[in-house]
Amino acid sequence: MKKTLIFILLFSSIHVFGQSSLKIHKKAIVVDTHGDILTDQIKSGIDLGIRQKGGNFDLIRAREGGLDVQVFSVWSDYTGGFALANRQIDSLDALISRHPDMIAKVRTAAELKSAVKQGKMAALFGVEGGHMIENKLENLDALAKRGMTYMTLTWNNSTPWSSSAYEETFKKDSLKQIGLSDLGVKIIKRMNELGVIVDLSHVGETTFYDAIRVSTKPVMASHSSAYVFHAHQRNLKDDQIRAIAKTGGVIFVNFYSDFLDSTYRPKLVSFNARHKAELAELTGKFGSRSKAEEEINRKYKQEIDDMKAPLSLLIEHIDHMVKLVGADHVGLGADYDGAESFPKGLEDVSKYPVITEELLKLGYSKKDVKKVLGGNFIRLLKANRG
Repeated sequence: MKKTLIFILLFSSIHVFGQSSLKIHKKAIVVDTHGDILTDQIKSGIDLGIRQKGGNFDLIRAREGGLDVQVFSVWSDYTGGFALANRQIDSLDALISRHPDMIAKVRTAAELKSAVKQGKMAALFGVEGGHMIENKLENLDALAKRGMTYMTLTWNNSTPWSSSAYEETFKKDSLKQIGLSDLGVKIIKRMNELGVIVDLSHVGETTFYDAIRVSTKPVMASHSSAYVFHAHQRNLKDDQIRAIAKTGGVIFVNFYSDFLDSTYRPKLVSFNARHKAELAELTGKFGSRSKAEEEINRKYKQEIDDMKAPLSLLIEHIDHMVKLVGADHVGLGADYDGAESFPKGLEDVSKYPVITEELLKLGYSKKDVKKVLGGNFIRLLKANRG
């Protein structure tokens, strides 16, 4: 009887805590600073106002997860440029036109809060890769005019005016420009004038510190995790985290398993080797590598799930940064639809409440949880553009 009573009390306390954390989550303004769904929307023509079976984002699941603000990534690989950036912005505008009752485009912190108050998702966009302005200040101005919130100075590729983390790490000897050139300095200064946040995710360390010195406004890392847990070139070292915080800026933690977990990549390589022959066979059958990969992933779902980073490790990345620089300088930049693997229990945008619950379990105050969930982004946006 005594054991039964203890179990009932324990279950009751867990249930009450779950209700309490969900209530806090619903009251917070939840922001994700990096989502890559626009590329998929263009390729497939999907309607994100309808629940999707695949991918990580749609407006229905976002509402279920209490996601109030999404910064959509405008991205291209090495070949894309200014025209493709505008095409992706057009696709975001088209989504908003189709579902004006669910989503609204905003530019300022005041507009963001107004949209959320109306029960709509506040939509912004950031350009992931300075190569998309094609080395022209007038293109930077044009994207800012359309509402660009931030620009990531590089993607994996360097530009003639800035060097990337990937190429500083693996191709440094062949780089003609390491760090910011004179044009790079002009671009940073113009971004400050325009109210476009300087985004230091993806950039090499030389570019990173050059940009920190040049920018007169708080900077950000829109989707980066902690190097201390995984020595990946895309992750930030403790000194870099401190440097961003010193500007008044914010690091938004990336959810990608390969940035969180140093054991993920070896497991993925092993998985691909085990199923290499079957993948080749299916590629021939379907005439499509992507369809073959979808089939392989469906067939071996348990193996895929077993490779994912644990949710606890994502929380450790967040908590490490908070302990290092304080709760005023950490946020969430999931990178959903930009990678193939995310932590167990965080497979899509409907799962955000689990982060609130885990942070509260660690003893975070309601105030600090709200900062991490979105308050810090709102402050950063206001500091850069009002």
